[in-house]
This record gives sequence, C-alpha cells and structure tokens, in this order.
Amino acid sequence: MAKEKIDIRLIFVLTSIMIISALILSIVYQGTKPLIKEHAAQAKKEAILDVLPGAVKYKELKKGGLDLYQGLDGSGNPVGVAFQHQGNGFQGTIILMIGMDIANKKILKVKVLDQLDTPGLGARISEEEFKSQFQEKSFTDAFVAKEDVDAIAGATISSQAVSDILKNAIYKVEQAYGGGE
Repeated sequence: MAKEKIDIRLIFVLTSIMIISALILSIVYQGTKPLIKEHAAQAKKEAILDVLPGAVKYKELKKGGLDLYQGLDGSGNPVGVAFQHQGNGFQGTIILMIGMDIANKKILKVKVLDQLDTPGLGARISEEEFKSQFQEKSFTDAFVAKEDVDAIAGATISSQAVSDILKNAIYKVEQAYGGGE
C-alpha cells in the first residue's frame, strides 16, 4: 500500500513539473517571438541589399504571384531584382536569396540563407569561393555541376541542388516578367 502512495505522489510531482515547464516555455516563446520576427526581417533586408550590388534601398513588388524586391541606387534607379527561392539539398532544404539583372539576363549575386548539408562538405555551398562562380552568370547557361558549374569535391549533389534552385528561380522570375523586362 505504501508503495502505491509513493507512485501516485511521484506521478503528481512529475506531472506538475511538466505543466509548469511547458507554461514557462510558452511564456518565454511568446515574449521572444517579436524579437525573432524583427531579427528575421533585418536579416532578409541585409540579404536583399547584399545580392543587389549598388542598391541602398528596395521596394517590394508582386509580379506573377511572386514576391520580388527591386533594388534601387541612391538616385532611385533600379539596379536589379532579388528573389528568395528554395529547393531540396542533400540533407534538407536550401534557401537562397538571388540577385538578378533581368534586362541583361544574368545573376548578380547569390546568398545562402539556410542549409542543412554536411559541415565541411555540402555546407561549403555557403562559402564565397563556391557562390562567386554564379556572379555574372547568364540565364541561358546550363547550370550543370561539373560542366558549367564547379562542383564542390564530395558534394556534387549539393552543388547541383544550388544550380537547380537557381535555374528554377530564373525560370519563375522570367515567367513573371513575361520573358524579360
């Protein structure tokens, strides 16, 4: 009999601790949610301006069902369009911010916002050495790893995944612009 009372008390204590912990975590989450949202918005703004060299500000555009960001220089002249796009990598989703010059049909710059690939291998898609090969790359290029894209040794799948995401993004943006500006 005494053993049953201890088990019931133990269950009650552990359940109480679980409920209190869940309540505290919920309160902390609700308190930090606005800060997380603000940080994400700031990171997105920085990424947009980073992939559009010469842009000091941007305006949001809705075109063909896409959310695009037109970069503007200090005089208010357009310098390109940024587009956030994602696709499957080797171990998870890869999210890119892509700067494009629609008029000249070329990529301006690429920034990896998120990826889950293997550190030291697929995660090297975030390195400048890999990303820089896409600067000034024509929309009409093949975007095939080991052909016109230098693949990362041991991470061909990740390299091709970035190429596929870029090619798909170009297609979508060109469709939104009706084949170009």
